[in-house]
Amino acid sequence: MSDRLFIFDTTLRDGEQVPGCQLNTVEKIQVAKQLELLGVDVIEAGFPISSPGDFHSVIEISKAVTWPTICALTRAVQKDIDVAADALKFAKHKRIHTGIGTSDEHIKYKFNSNREEIIERAVAAVKYAKKYVEDVEFYAEDAGRTDNEYLARVIEAVVKAGATVVNIPDTTGYCLPSEYGEKIKYLMEHVDGIHNAVISTHCHNDLGMATANTMAGVLNGARQVEVTINGIGERAGNTSLEEVAMILKCHKHIGIDTNINTQKIYPTSRMVSSLMNMPVQPNKAIVGRNAFAHSSGIHQDGVLKNVQTYEIIDPHDVGIDDNSIVLTARSGRAALKNRLHVLGIDLPQDKLDKVYEDFLKLADKKKDINDDDILLLAGADRSQNHRIKVDYLQVTSGVGVHSVASLGLSIAGEKFEDCASGNGPVDAAIKALKKIINRQMTLKEFTIQAISKGSDDMGKVHMQVEYDGHVYYGFGANTDIIAASVEAYVDCINKFKLD
Repeated sequence: MSDRLFIFDTTLRDGEQVPGCQLNTVEKIQVAKQLELLGVDVIEAGFPISSPGDFHSVIEISKAVTWPTICALTRAVQKDIDVAADALKFAKHKRIHTGIGTSDEHIKYKFNSNREEIIERAVAAVKYAKKYVEDVEFYAEDAGRTDNEYLARVIEAVVKAGATVVNIPDTTGYCLPSEYGEKIKYLMEHVDGIHNAVISTHCHNDLGMATANTMAGVLNGARQVEVTINGIGERAGNTSLEEVAMILKCHKHIGIDTNINTQKIYPTSRMVSSLMNMPVQPNKAIVGRNAFAHSSGIHQDGVLKNVQTYEIIDPHDVGIDDNSIVLTARSGRAALKNRLHVLGIDLPQDKLDKVYEDFLKLADKKKDINDDDILLLAGADRSQNHRIKVDYLQVTSGVGVHSVASLGLSIAGEKFEDCASGNGPVDAAIKALKKIINRQMTLKEFTIQAISKGSDDMGKVHMQVEYDGHVYYGFGANTDIIAASVEAYVDCINKFKLD
């Protein structure tokens, strides 16, 4: 059994299935290159048959990345596999990831099938994929709720058919760590030829046990883990790459190594958070804002005497430099460029100049600029080509008076303006926006988050707006939370078609 653990990152596939967090191809390439720097062994680049965008992204990521294996997801369907193979044609190292549900729930309700037919379809898919690539991974969807004896039969059949990796997903996040560990152990002991393939874990966090289940799998013989940056993913998310990597780094006695350059963890986390407009919770392990913060007097005293009293991880080991340069209005382009580089972003000169202009404007509004502010500024150019833009916003509000907002929009170059009163400044501003757009839209969700602390901080606003039977997701960021709210609503509107 190898003491090398392979890291399979599915941020760009499973992670990108989070509503409102979709990336364009350029952004996906940016993330893929950062994952390469991080040391990820396998990048699951997408599900090619699902959309032209996913197909194109897999092609371009294959061209952009050098040494990691590029993986494409399919169902156990020949057409899926054909399209995946075509998308992977430029990959230096390619893998097709095919599979089918194996739990009784999936067999009966999803496929209206039986156990023997599922094994036949699984074997056929692996053999078909093997015609295109040598490296074929098979996933037994909902393996977490599949009884071990039948699961072992499926895995043995696909290994004999040529699968090089067998993925055992806890698709619903249902398993206890002891149960999941026993499942991996059972496969190691009961599948003939299992040592001809690598067992992979793919755990979801519905009950908060994704990382625990993953580690239980590793301790019982799994040698690939399927993870995402920041633990993002459908529903409650996936196993966090950073948690698995640092568990193994801290518990050296386990004797299992990864190829991860842990000092790239923090900048990678911040890049993904910024590009996907998905905040990292402050108390998130390893990469959260409070992960290395100590507020208790007893803790502070202990840390000042010896950092190891309350910290098992050196912040520098995950790329957090507590002596980093503080950026202010007096910082020059070189300091900004250097900080962007540390955060994994290298901009051409023209874009750097634009970001620097925006940086100076922001620096005039707040004392210190943090990494999240910089990442937001670096990503702001994504909205430059939007059809609808905010020209101006003026709001009057206070105690004992009605809030009134005046708003000016540029729609395809034509100027529009209107005003409205409302129950508070945000309500007034959105009502003015709706009067200009004049469409039946419904605000479904409205979330405000301050990036750090302080009254001068950048505020992030996430919105969901329903229009014509579809829900659209928008994002805005500004030191003025009312302006950020309008920007988020406009971001939603720019994503659906107006007559």
